[in-house]
Amino acid sequence: MKIHEYQARELLAEAGVAVPDSHVVQTVDAAAEAYAKIGGRVVVKAQVFAGGRGKAGFVKLCDSAEQVREAAEFMLANRMVSPQTGSDGIAVKRLLIAAAVDIESEYYAAVVVDRTRRRPVVMVSREGGVEIEIVAKENPTAIVKQWLHPHLGLLGFQSARLIAGLGVTDKEQAKAVSRIIRGLVEVFFKYDCSLAEINPLVRTKDGQILAIDAKMNFDDNAIFRHSRLREMFDPGEENPLELQAKEHNLSYIPLDGNIGCLVNGAGLAMATMDLIKLHGGEPANFLDVGGSVTAEGATEAFRIILTDKSVQGILVNIFGGIAKCDTIAEALIAAAKGIGFNVPVVVRLEGTNVDRARKLLAEAAIPALVIATDLTDAAKKVCAKVA
Repeated sequence: MKIHEYQARELLAEAGVAVPDSHVVQTVDAAAEAYAKIGGRVVVKAQVFAGGRGKAGFVKLCDSAEQVREAAEFMLANRMVSPQTGSDGIAVKRLLIAAAVDIESEYYAAVVVDRTRRRPVVMVSREGGVEIEIVAKENPTAIVKQWLHPHLGLLGFQSARLIAGLGVTDKEQAKAVSRIIRGLVEVFFKYDCSLAEINPLVRTKDGQILAIDAKMNFDDNAIFRHSRLREMFDPGEENPLELQAKEHNLSYIPLDGNIGCLVNGAGLAMATMDLIKLHGGEPANFLDVGGSVTAEGATEAFRIILTDKSVQGILVNIFGGIAKCDTIAEALIAAAKGIGFNVPVVVRLEGTNVDRARKLLAEAAIPALVIATDLTDAAKKVCAKVA
């Protein structure tokens, strides 16, 4: 789960991290009112789940209420297009109006999960304000890391190493950096983050250390423990098909291809997509219906796949265990009658009650449905159908 920048600022402020004064608005008039409260120079920032806002013109410095109005009118009336949004762009529904600061130095600070070492790691860099992936590629020595014990958290000597890595020597400023890093770590552990990032962390010309942008991702499997995060969830920023899938306990991720996949089991789904690519096709989605899928769930899975207009064929790959093959066959037949298959559907079934399942499909005589003998045969057939 992701949250907006303004929400990440709230969590950081509660943990003692210094952030500039700001207000969240949804209308042009409210933006002007927010400026009146802050005054001076402000920054107007679109609140969307995508990067590249500045280059797209959706982060603007303003010195007057009139400039704030112009910026707000533009952002709320236009879709933001950046390399992370695709050509269609995304609608902007909220704006952050924040006090601007005179920046002397920009830094980077984050806590992420290091899956290789199976523990969180704090990363800092003097090269803030740019994507950390670029820094890691072009100047990896500029990133200083300290791995955290899951129970002890950030220790004193580690904090000192991180501050030294940032090159902060002033005693008071070093204390401020320490408070911010500790606050970031606190938020990371408290809310089961997979990423907690401040970019940039800045030193102003008058010596303040402030977090002026933040990004946070959370472990979906832990959201049930955090009512605060559930309140922050913004369904308007999510793919509606992914939300629809979640409502039916399905795991769905849209991709760029034209072959829809309906599979039970994440590993089997990955193998299915690999075979589709091996035989010249491109998967349109990752859709795992789970080991205990019901007929209703499988029917909903077809409905979700067929909603994607780019899908020209579907590969159904089911290994019947807890979910019996005849249950999937009945779902296929029900989906064909209730939804209608306007694209070819290639089916590979193996496992519990597979013979009965094949008999049901044969008797149903669905024109769009093609039975495959094995997974390789299924991949070849579906790729041939969409070629």
